[in-house]
Amino acid sequence: MASDAFKAKGNAAFAAGKHEEAIEHFTEGIKVDPGNHVLYSNRSASLASLRRYKEALEDANKVVEIKPDWPKGYSRVGAAAIGAQDYDAAIAAYEKGLEVDPSNEQFKEGLEDAKEAKEGGRPGGLGGLFGPEFLGRLATNPQTQHLLSQPDFLNMLQDLGRNPNNMNRYLGDERFQLALSVGLGMNIMGGDQFRQQQQSNGAAPASAPEPKSSPAQPEKPKEPEPEPEVEDEPMDEEEIAAKERKAQAQKEKEAGNAAYKARQFEAAVTHYDKAIELDDTDISFLTNRAAVYFEMGEYEKCAADCDTAVEKGREARADYKIIARALTRKGNALMRQDRIEEAIQTYQKSLTEHRNADTLKRLQEAEKKLKEQQIKAYIDLDLSNKEREAGNQAFKEQKYPEAVKHYTEALARGPPEVNADAHKLFSNRAACYTKLGAWNDGLKDAEECIRLAPDFAKGYSRKGHLQFFMKEYEKALETYEVGLQHDPDSAELKEGIARCIDAVNKISRGDVSEEDLAARREKAMADPAIQAILTDPVMRQVLQDFQENPQAAQKHTRQPQIMAKLQKLVNAGIVRMA
Repeated sequence: MASDAFKAKGNAAFAAGKHEEAIEHFTEGIKVDPGNHVLYSNRSASLASLRRYKEALEDANKVVEIKPDWPKGYSRVGAAAIGAQDYDAAIAAYEKGLEVDPSNEQFKEGLEDAKEAKEGGRPGGLGGLFGPEFLGRLATNPQTQHLLSQPDFLNMLQDLGRNPNNMNRYLGDERFQLALSVGLGMNIMGGDQFRQQQQSNGAAPASAPEPKSSPAQPEKPKEPEPEPEVEDEPMDEEEIAAKERKAQAQKEKEAGNAAYKARQFEAAVTHYDKAIELDDTDISFLTNRAAVYFEMGEYEKCAADCDTAVEKGREARADYKIIARALTRKGNALMRQDRIEEAIQTYQKSLTEHRNADTLKRLQEAEKKLKEQQIKAYIDLDLSNKEREAGNQAFKEQKYPEAVKHYTEALARGPPEVNADAHKLFSNRAACYTKLGAWNDGLKDAEECIRLAPDFAKGYSRKGHLQFFMKEYEKALETYEVGLQHDPDSAELKEGIARCIDAVNKISRGDVSEEDLAARREKAMADPAIQAILTDPVMRQVLQDFQENPQAAQKHTRQPQIMAKLQKLVNAGIVRMA
């Protein structure tokens, strides 16, 4: 028996869902004609139907070994490799397939699925129904071959591949119903309607009956039908020329990419120009040329190419990632032109298309730069001085909230980076907060004043006053003493020290209310320095001696370090000394 007879029997068995039988027929055919690549291809499909992916991959590899210029062989390798979870092999197969047939959309989608699977994604789902194997069934079935020459039909499948939820939009299209019936191996249209639709398209009824699914078991996912070696429908001259132009355009793109990597930008632009002239439907030519213009400093041309790419991409319902990439590239060009606000808007649009970490980082950098520019543009030292004078006048009139507003505006107009007297503004605003009882806000301003001008004694008196009012007498005492080191003659600092000593003595004598003392103790107990003293084993023994053995405790009074710690506890109101 000739190998063609075995192939015909195998095809019939496969169509009937008898995959084991189909494998036997294809195997017998291979024995007769071991160089027949179609027999290996069909057996690979049968093995994949039984989830025997490793064996299917072996047969698929044999296909491309026998006939390396046959694109379908690489589709078989890719599908079997994905089934076997050998994603690197799948990626390599689809990439090789694209070298043989650069414009093959099935290979592009298969490559995308393989990459997503390798990264831990889940390619397929409903969108996967309309992938390479689905198209392969349509291409090899005489009832649906003619549909693949209709651009609007192909656009329909591409849309469903990206957005499966759009299926309801096309259910009323008889071509789509027919494609589902053939591509999924299911009689979706119904018996008579299905046969009538087939005949109306000039196709003979299918010879093999459709497999019936058992209601008791879920239907298994359909695997690709083995494809008989049939000639494609002859293309007219216009279609042939269009295919040749697309292939030539891809070659120009590759040449442009090589020139770009070699930083031969003028040559790269020339190649991309030719690619666009040959095929203006592929927006990657535009985005690649935009990248070259960016490197050349031609930012207006870069942005214009990105705009065109986005417009054409939306018309063709291109992948959102591609459109997002074009928008990000435009944003980069706008940043180089210092058009920061426009760049921010463009980055935001890109993120609505596809959330990308690099784009998000660029957006944050742009927003930071815009804020810095706005602050810089707001600086005006003359207006800062006027606001300071207005704040001083409001303070004299005891309009403290109004004074705070003026000092705040004065700092905005004259920040420390450009204003040598900014520390005085912080000091003045700290005085306002003191009057308003906003201790924490005032303390922050006083500390900033000291940071900017460590020799400015007024800053220490501001801080000491606030600490005194917060009943942190020991801290206030330390602040006043540091201030005196910078201005030994300051009467204000000396008065502050006297007030602190008097307050500490009252606490030691018990001349404060139990309520105030309890509040002070509670606050002191939250102080890390106080906690460290109380948890120190030596100090715990000292305190125990003072309580239980006063005579033995006298030796501790001769140790300065211990007495300093005791004084802290006294000042905090935790310990009383007789």
